[in-house]
Amino acid sequence: MAEATATPEDSPVRAFLRDYGVLLVVGVAMAAALLAVGLFVFGDTELARSLIDRYGLYALFCILILEGAMLLYFAPSEALVPAGIALVADTTAEVAAVILVAVAGATVGQFLLFTFAKRAGREYLLDRPWFRVDESRLERFDGWFDRWGPVVVPVSNALLFTRGMLTVPAGFAEMRDWQFVALSALGSLVFQTWLALAALGLLGRL
Repeated sequence: MAEATATPEDSPVRAFLRDYGVLLVVGVAMAAALLAVGLFVFGDTELARSLIDRYGLYALFCILILEGAMLLYFAPSEALVPAGIALVADTTAEVAAVILVAVAGATVGQFLLFTFAKRAGREYLLDRPWFRVDESRLERFDGWFDRWGPVVVPVSNALLFTRGMLTVPAGFAEMRDWQFVALSALGSLVFQTWLALAALGLLGRL
Protein backbone atom coordinates (compact mmCIF):
# COMPACT_ATOMS: atom_id res chain seq x y z
CA MET A 1 0.00 0.00 0.00
CA ALA A 2 1.37 3.42 -0.93
CA GLU A 3 2.37 5.65 1.95
CA ALA A 4 -0.07 8.52 2.52
CA THR A 5 1.19 11.92 1.45
CA ALA A 6 1.60 14.40 4.32
CA THR A 7 -0.96 17.17 4.35
CA PRO A 8 -1.25 20.39 6.33
CA GLU A 9 -3.80 18.59 8.50
CA ASP A 10 -1.04 16.23 9.66
CA SER A 11 1.11 19.00 11.14
CA PRO A 12 1.76 18.83 14.91
CA VAL A 13 -0.07 22.12 15.55
CA ARG A 14 -3.18 21.00 13.67
CA ALA A 15 -3.08 17.59 15.34
CA PHE A 16 -2.82 19.21 18.78
CA LEU A 17 -5.70 21.59 18.05
CA ARG A 18 -7.81 18.75 16.66
CA ASP A 19 -7.21 16.58 19.73
CA TYR A 20 -7.13 19.18 22.50
CA GLY A 21 -8.62 22.34 21.00
CA VAL A 22 -12.03 21.79 22.57
CA LEU A 23 -10.47 21.28 26.02
CA LEU A 24 -8.41 24.43 25.58
CA VAL A 25 -11.45 26.47 24.57
CA VAL A 26 -13.53 25.06 27.44
CA GLY A 27 -10.76 25.74 29.97
CA VAL A 28 -10.33 29.36 28.92
CA ALA A 29 -14.09 29.80 28.75
CA MET A 30 -14.52 28.46 32.30
CA ALA A 31 -11.79 30.75 33.64
CA ALA A 32 -13.34 33.74 31.89
CA ALA A 33 -16.79 32.74 33.11
CA LEU A 34 -15.64 32.55 36.74
CA LEU A 35 -14.07 35.97 36.44
CA ALA A 36 -17.19 37.28 34.74
CA VAL A 37 -19.44 36.04 37.56
CA GLY A 38 -17.28 37.69 40.21
CA LEU A 39 -17.04 40.97 38.36
CA PHE A 40 -20.69 40.95 37.34
CA VAL A 41 -21.83 40.40 40.92
CA PHE A 42 -19.32 42.56 42.74
CA GLY A 43 -17.76 44.68 40.03
CA ASP A 44 -17.99 48.19 38.75
CA THR A 45 -15.79 50.51 36.73
CA GLU A 46 -13.68 51.37 39.78
CA LEU A 47 -13.00 47.68 40.38
CA ALA A 48 -11.75 47.34 36.82
CA ARG A 49 -9.42 50.29 37.34
CA SER A 50 -8.18 48.90 40.66
CA LEU A 51 -7.49 45.48 39.12
CA ILE A 52 -5.50 47.06 36.30
CA ASP A 53 -3.65 49.25 38.79
CA ARG A 54 -2.77 46.27 40.98
CA TYR A 55 -2.18 43.50 38.45
CA GLY A 56 -1.27 45.52 35.37
CA LEU A 57 -1.32 43.88 31.96
CA TYR A 58 -2.48 40.51 33.30
CA ALA A 59 -5.71 42.05 34.63
CA LEU A 60 -6.17 44.01 31.40
CA PHE A 61 -5.82 40.80 29.38
CA CYS A 62 -8.41 38.95 31.50
CA ILE A 63 -10.90 41.81 31.42
CA LEU A 64 -10.52 42.15 27.65
CA ILE A 65 -11.34 38.44 27.28
CA LEU A 66 -14.69 39.26 28.84
CA GLU A 67 -15.09 42.24 26.53
CA GLY A 68 -14.42 40.11 23.47
CA ALA A 69 -16.83 37.41 24.64
CA MET A 70 -19.54 40.05 25.25
CA LEU A 71 -19.53 39.33 29.00
CA LEU A 72 -18.25 42.72 30.13
CA TYR A 73 -21.32 44.17 31.85
CA PHE A 74 -19.68 46.16 34.63
CA ALA A 75 -17.51 48.67 32.77
CA PRO A 76 -17.54 50.39 29.36
CA SER A 77 -15.11 48.68 26.99
CA GLU A 78 -13.85 51.99 25.63
CA ALA A 79 -12.55 52.89 29.11
CA LEU A 80 -10.19 49.93 29.47
CA VAL A 81 -7.22 50.87 27.29
CA PRO A 82 -7.26 54.52 28.46
CA ALA A 83 -7.27 53.25 32.05
CA GLY A 84 -4.39 50.91 31.27
CA ILE A 85 -2.36 53.71 29.73
CA ALA A 86 -3.05 56.07 32.62
CA LEU A 87 -2.19 53.47 35.25
CA VAL A 88 0.65 51.33 33.89
CA ALA A 89 2.12 52.92 30.75
CA ASP A 90 4.75 55.63 31.05
CA THR A 91 6.82 54.97 27.93
CA THR A 92 6.06 54.37 24.25
CA ALA A 93 6.97 50.70 24.66
CA GLU A 94 4.54 50.34 27.58
CA VAL A 95 1.77 52.03 25.58
CA ALA A 96 2.41 49.56 22.75
CA ALA A 97 2.30 46.69 25.27
CA VAL A 98 -1.08 47.89 26.58
CA ILE A 99 -2.47 47.99 23.04
CA LEU A 100 -1.13 44.54 22.11
CA VAL A 101 -2.34 42.93 25.35
CA ALA A 102 -5.78 44.48 24.83
CA VAL A 103 -5.90 43.18 21.26
CA ALA A 104 -4.82 39.70 22.38
CA GLY A 105 -7.41 39.55 25.17
CA ALA A 106 -10.25 40.81 22.98
CA THR A 107 -9.32 38.38 20.21
CA VAL A 108 -9.28 35.42 22.62
CA GLY A 109 -12.70 36.44 23.95
CA GLN A 110 -14.16 36.91 20.49
CA PHE A 111 -12.76 33.58 19.34
CA LEU A 112 -14.39 31.84 22.31
CA LEU A 113 -17.76 33.38 21.44
CA PHE A 114 -17.22 32.66 17.72
CA THR A 115 -16.45 29.00 18.48
CA PHE A 116 -19.46 28.72 20.76
CA ALA A 117 -21.74 30.21 18.09
CA LYS A 118 -20.32 27.89 15.44
CA ARG A 119 -20.83 24.76 17.53
CA ALA A 120 -23.95 25.53 19.57
CA GLY A 121 -26.06 27.22 16.92
CA ARG A 122 -28.41 30.17 16.73
CA GLU A 123 -31.39 29.04 18.79
CA TYR A 124 -29.29 27.76 21.66
CA LEU A 125 -27.32 31.00 21.86
CA LEU A 126 -30.42 33.20 21.77
CA ASP A 127 -31.84 31.25 24.71
CA ARG A 128 -28.81 31.97 26.92
CA PRO A 129 -29.52 34.69 29.53
CA TRP A 130 -25.96 36.04 29.31
CA PHE A 131 -26.25 36.66 25.56
CA ARG A 132 -27.70 40.17 25.51
CA VAL A 133 -28.35 40.58 21.80
CA ASP A 134 -31.98 40.17 20.79
CA GLU A 135 -33.08 38.33 17.67
CA SER A 136 -33.93 41.45 15.64
CA ARG A 137 -30.44 42.95 16.15
CA LEU A 138 -28.82 39.61 15.44
CA GLU A 139 -30.78 39.33 12.18
CA ARG A 140 -29.56 42.79 11.16
CA PHE A 141 -25.94 41.80 11.72
CA ASP A 142 -26.55 38.47 9.96
CA GLY A 143 -27.69 40.53 6.99
CA TRP A 144 -24.49 42.57 7.09
CA PHE A 145 -22.38 39.42 7.04
CA ASP A 146 -24.46 37.88 4.24
CA ARG A 147 -24.07 41.03 2.14
CA TRP A 148 -20.43 41.95 2.72
CA GLY A 149 -18.82 38.74 3.93
CA PRO A 150 -15.78 38.45 6.24
CA VAL A 151 -14.65 42.05 5.58
CA VAL A 152 -17.29 43.31 8.02
CA VAL A 153 -15.55 41.56 10.94
CA PRO A 154 -12.58 43.97 11.14
CA VAL A 155 -14.69 46.95 10.10
CA SER A 156 -17.24 46.36 12.86
CA ASN A 157 -14.48 45.70 15.40
CA ALA A 158 -12.87 49.04 14.62
CA LEU A 159 -16.06 51.00 15.40
CA LEU A 160 -17.47 51.92 18.78
CA PHE A 161 -21.12 50.88 18.55
CA THR A 162 -20.77 47.78 16.35
CA ARG A 163 -17.70 46.30 17.99
CA GLY A 164 -17.93 42.52 18.32
CA MET A 165 -21.40 42.33 16.80
CA LEU A 166 -20.24 40.32 13.78
CA THR A 167 -18.58 37.64 15.93
CA VAL A 168 -21.71 35.53 16.23
CA PRO A 169 -22.84 35.83 12.57
CA ALA A 170 -19.31 34.82 11.54
CA GLY A 171 -19.64 31.72 13.71
CA PHE A 172 -23.05 30.88 12.29
CA ALA A 173 -21.58 31.20 8.78
CA GLU A 174 -18.80 28.76 9.76
CA MET A 175 -16.05 31.16 8.80
CA ARG A 176 -12.60 29.57 8.99
CA ASP A 177 -11.00 29.89 12.43
CA TRP A 178 -7.68 31.37 11.31
CA GLN A 179 -9.44 33.88 9.08
CA PHE A 180 -11.71 35.03 11.89
CA VAL A 181 -8.82 35.38 14.35
CA ALA A 182 -6.75 37.42 11.89
CA LEU A 183 -9.59 39.75 10.91
CA SER A 184 -10.86 40.10 14.48
CA ALA A 185 -7.37 41.04 15.68
CA LEU A 186 -6.95 43.55 12.84
CA GLY A 187 -10.16 45.38 13.74
CA SER A 188 -9.32 45.32 17.45
CA LEU A 189 -5.86 46.72 16.72
CA VAL A 190 -7.42 49.71 14.95
CA PHE A 191 -9.97 50.21 17.74
CA GLN A 192 -7.52 49.98 20.62
CA THR A 193 -4.96 52.16 18.83
CA TRP A 194 -7.34 55.06 18.34
CA LEU A 195 -8.47 54.70 21.96
CA ALA A 196 -4.84 54.82 23.07
CA LEU A 197 -4.14 57.91 20.97
CA ALA A 198 -7.24 59.61 22.40
CA ALA A 199 -6.09 58.77 25.93
CA LEU A 200 -2.59 60.06 25.27
CA GLY A 201 -4.08 63.26 23.90
CA LEU A 202 -6.24 63.78 26.96
CA LEU A 203 -3.26 63.11 29.20
CA GLY A 204 -1.18 65.64 27.25
CA ARG A 205 1.40 63.04 26.27
CA LEU A 206 1.19 63.23 22.47
